[in-house]
Amino acid sequence: MSAATHEIIRCAHVTVRYGERLALDDVTTAIPCGVATAILGPNGAGKSTFLRALLGWHALAPGGEIRIGDAHAHHQLPRLAYLPQRHAIDWDFPITVRAVVAQGRYPSLRPWQCLRAADHAAIDRAMGELGITELGDRQIRMLSGGQQQRVFLARALAQGADIFLLDEPFAGLDLYATEELTHILRAWVAQGRTVLAAVHDLALARAHFSHALLLNTRLVAAGPVAKVLTEEHINAAFRGGRCLHDNPLRGVSTTHFPA
Repeated sequence: MSAATHEIIRCAHVTVRYGERLALDDVTTAIPCGVATAILGPNGAGKSTFLRALLGWHALAPGGEIRIGDAHAHHQLPRLAYLPQRHAIDWDFPITVRAVVAQGRYPSLRPWQCLRAADHAAIDRAMGELGITELGDRQIRMLSGGQQQRVFLARALAQGADIFLLDEPFAGLDLYATEELTHILRAWVAQGRTVLAAVHDLALARAHFSHALLLNTRLVAAGPVAKVLTEEHINAAFRGGRCLHDNPLRGVSTTHFPA
């Protein structure tokens, strides 16, 4: 059985509120293992909220559930690595590239425990895979946008995760850095890793992602990119049309299972 023939993430009736505001509304879907899935939708559609919910950072409304593999999400957090949006990072903070990558090892340490030989080896491997070994002593504020992105991808890799949650990783990157990032993500998928990335560019999603999840608070469609990014679905998501989640007989698969 290939890595992409089973589901690694399953969401059932996931609803998230920020006070009175509904951020995600009854989302039921599944993410295949070992593929790159683009999460798309208009601003405020719930893309970032969906990623943070997978991390267990948002309380779900009663009846909602997220499972990673065969276990509850909060039991599987070491498998998940998160790359925040660039504007959420303080690029002026005085920290070196290697120190940033080393942060990926902290979740595996006990309180006050120092980095072990195995941790340093994981850091070296991650920096080598992302091609930033020679940048180890540089301050992150001195790097290009593409280099900065690779540093935080290396931090995620050093964590030992096999599921990567990336929040708008292409934002602010030039064409060269964008191509470099898509090459990295393709390599990760080829190695059996799972990538979920919130993106805005429909053309980029079509070109570099095999699967897509289209949101507008509710689930519009999920599945292979060619079946999700149709004119009808895009209109439903971006122009306020009826969501296909309300009509499961339209041919786009959404997985339902008991909460």
